[in-house]
Amino acid sequence: MTSKQTTMHDDGQPSASPSPAPASATSLAGSILAAALMLPGVQAHAEAPPTNGVISIGYLDYRDSQSNMDRIRVHAPSVSIMAPVAGVWSISASAVTDDVSGASPRYHTAVSGASRMSDDRKAGDVSLKRYLDRGSVSVGASYSTEHDYVSRALSLQGTFESEDRNTTWSAGFGRANDEINSTGGAVVGEKKNTTNLLVGVTQVLTKNDVVQLTLAHDRGRGFFSDPYKAFDNRPRSRNENTVLLRWNHHVESTGGISRTSYRYYRDSFGVRGHTLSQEYVQPLSQGWTVTPEVRLYTQSAADFYYDPVYDPVFGTPFPPGFNPANPGLSSADQRLSGFGAVTVGLKVSKQIDKLWSVDVKASAYQQRGSWRAFHSGSPGLDTLRAQTFQIAVNRQW
Repeated sequence: MTSKQTTMHDDGQPSASPSPAPASATSLAGSILAAALMLPGVQAHAEAPPTNGVISIGYLDYRDSQSNMDRIRVHAPSVSIMAPVAGVWSISASAVTDDVSGASPRYHTAVSGASRMSDDRKAGDVSLKRYLDRGSVSVGASYSTEHDYVSRALSLQGTFESEDRNTTWSAGFGRANDEINSTGGAVVGEKKNTTNLLVGVTQVLTKNDVVQLTLAHDRGRGFFSDPYKAFDNRPRSRNENTVLLRWNHHVESTGGISRTSYRYYRDSFGVRGHTLSQEYVQPLSQGWTVTPEVRLYTQSAADFYYDPVYDPVFGTPFPPGFNPANPGLSSADQRLSGFGAVTVGLKVSKQIDKLWSVDVKASAYQQRGSWRAFHSGSPGLDTLRAQTFQIAVNRQW
């Protein structure tokens, strides 16, 4: 039995983690909305119509391990393109393929869940944006397929500027429909539908400071359990709420930009998460830029998560108090446990000339039950380590 997931996260989980696709906390549509409405730069002004197109070719290498046991390895080449159209439009598209192989998670120290797996995922999206005098409107569609999981999503988002152009309001709507057919036929024809709502405001405070507040609500219905795990039975609905506060500060003395963010997450499973991130963008001479970053994360366990303490009557791997007649909700998925995590990374960029640039980024992630802040974490979980390497070559025309 195997399981996998290569969806990118911004919730303290490693960038590509071996986890069940049906349990994905962030839907495809929600990811698109978040990416479209969160401003990474220091200016809050609405985007101007682009005058140049950009094509980027990238590659991601991800691997994780537990107790010196290699687990998941992911190779993910990608390509993205953005082209201006008729002066007031732009069209963007991207495609990625993930080659995933390795062992499924060992979520309990004493009991290994490791088994071999191999899979690939193909995903693509396209969006069309119309630039207005004081804002923009865009629509997008995306598609992702694996051998046991298919996801289709649509999104609509818009921005609107104040008259003095110091305030930008944002709003978005997304809808994703997923189909699950597990290998071996344990789950056939299951579905999961997710609706995403997002609103935000970006405010220029001073010539050097911009803040942004974003609120998101995801409402999911359908199959959330992992068909590849024993006694994994989760609710058939999941509501998620996120508050994200970001502050970008331009440091005049160095010419750099400090980016600080805090994210609070809660869902109807009982998970509560806090993420604190800090990165600093420092331009150097001859087109070089370095960006160190650190991210701290902590979360509580889901209400139905059980730690590696097994039933005294049935033994392993049955959860405590297991009732064969009425097994109830339960999951031993490590991602639903209480834990803390730390990510450190470094990105180096080089502007080669007016048209060409290269970005290289490396990061390391470590997750431990004992690192959970505010309360004790889930005991007995094996430490999870992950490393990510990314490179992208960009060309304007």
